[in-house]
Amino acid sequence: MQNRINAVLFDLDGTLVDTAPDLGAALNAMREKRGLGVISALEYRPQSSHGVQGLLRIGFDVDREHADFAGLREEFLAHYAANLTRNSPLFPGMADVLDDLDARAIKWGIVTNKPTRYTDPLLAHLGLSERAAFVVSGDTCPHPKPHPEPLFLACKIAAVEAQHCLYVGDAERDVQAANAAGMPALVALYGYLGEADRPQEWGARGFIDTPAELLDWV
Repeated sequence: MQNRINAVLFDLDGTLVDTAPDLGAALNAMREKRGLGVISALEYRPQSSHGVQGLLRIGFDVDREHADFAGLREEFLAHYAANLTRNSPLFPGMADVLDDLDARAIKWGIVTNKPTRYTDPLLAHLGLSERAAFVVSGDTCPHPKPHPEPLFLACKIAAVEAQHCLYVGDAERDVQAANAAGMPALVALYGYLGEADRPQEWGARGFIDTPAELLDWV
């Protein structure tokens, strides 16, 4: 990198933490209740970065305009809230990455579209709440990603300039937000990308296949 990196901003689901197992479990609990078959991890993992809407689409073939969407969404969120720390670990190698950033006095934190009521207990469970220099959730700012506002807030909290930060995410909106903030972005190819995703066309600065590769950029 030409510019010194003083802070790393992580997306949460599919980048820092592998939350797909608990998200998929919530979806399958709803399907089981209705006598429907299990959705495989191969099917639900790519949708896990797209939130409830993406998961309900593959689980029940509904979108936001469907009459049943609101009720299904509330049921899903209730299942997820009750079980969101059962099987959502850091991605393999990520713990070592965070330790390395700490050792090098490079600030790091989370900028996610996940609402605070799910973000905070998950980070607390993983022992990251006190370590993160900033946590900006989906409802922290009036505008979530792909708007750059959450990234600018993270920079303000960390007292760093956007150009000296690095954003790491696994969705196009992550790159869009970073570009709008004037911040280099990396795509986590190990995250929740589906066959239809074209990360090479998103305008990212680079790509990483494992969390460890992030250290080559800082």
